[in-house]
Amino acid sequence: MTDQQKNEIIENAFRFARAHEKNCTGCAQSAVAGLLDAFGMKNEDVFKAASGLADGIGLSGDGSCGALTGCAMVLGLFFGRDRKNHKDMMAPMKSYLLCRELCDYFTSRYGSIRCYDIQTKTMGRSFNLLSPFDLKKAWKIKMIDYCSDLVGQTARKTAQIILREQDPPKTVKP
Repeated sequence: MTDQQKNEIIENAFRFARAHEKNCTGCAQSAVAGLLDAFGMKNEDVFKAASGLADGIGLSGDGSCGALTGCAMVLGLFFGRDRKNHKDMMAPMKSYLLCRELCDYFTSRYGSIRCYDIQTKTMGRSFNLLSPFDLKKAWKIKMIDYCSDLVGQTARKTAQIILREQDPPKTVKP
């Protein structure tokens, strides 16, 4: 794979993930969809499994950012332990280390992995997205713009990690 092809995948991961978040919401699913699209993959099960992870899991705001957890799922898809190796405690080590790298990048960029903390840092306050009042305020300040950029940036970094670690690169045609 040429550097130009790699750069295209990386930028597509950013663009696709950002667009999914802006048009559909659901940060974890948007990150997963953007990465799968950028790598030419289809995996409805992984996409569906990410559905409850938005806004710190279940719209709680109190857990890890959905974009980060969705991207970690995709790293696991590429580099995680197979079921046949479930008893091998060392088998998932690569996945652990790559997810840790992504988490360290994310923390250095956003100051935290906790959704409410990131909202406060980027938008000046946090929002309870289960509250119609807060949801209306979040839309008014264009929370979707902040979140879609974060989703895109996190997917971009994830694509960079995947392409760096693949040997040889594994893209799947739809």
